[in-house]
Formats: sequence, structure tokens, C-alpha cells
Amino acid sequence: MSMKRTNVYADPEDLAIIKEASKRRGISEAEIIRQGIHLAAMANRVWDEPLFSRTFEGPGRTPSKAEVRDTVADAVRRETDSGTAP
Repeated sequence: MSMKRTNVYADPEDLAIIKEASKRRGISEAEIIRQGIHLAAMANRVWDEPLFSRTFEGPGRTPSKAEVRDTVADAVRRETDSGTAP
């Protein structure tokens, strides 16, 4: 993967924490910063498709926790029984 260089301003306390973590983990400070940038990018990404594409039929009211748990458990059981579960 090719990388692009950029400059950012950072809080000195954050940089000190990164420096200490770099020594403790045995990886470069730059790698820790790249990981942080990736996490920030993914947290702010707008996805083209919804996370969950399945819909569940229901009574038209907000289900209780027990109803949700039972519905999900039934769906998992059906998938497991049909052999499509991972």
C-alpha cells in the first residue's frame, strides 16, 4: 500500500503517550499514529449500505428485550440448522 505524507499538529501530552507506547510495544511512533488515523477514518466513514440489511416482521411496536433476544436466537438457530452459519 502506498502512503502519503502529511503534517498535523498534536498535543504534547498525546505525543508523550505515543512515544511511551512505541517503546513498550516495540513499534514505531509513526505506526501508532497511522493506526489512530485509520481508526478515526473508519469511525467517520459513511457507508453506502446499511450495516444490517435484514428486516424482521413484527407487531408494529417497539419489541421488548426478550422479544428481540428470542427473535435473534430463532434466526441464528434457523441459519445453523440450514448450514449457512459461519
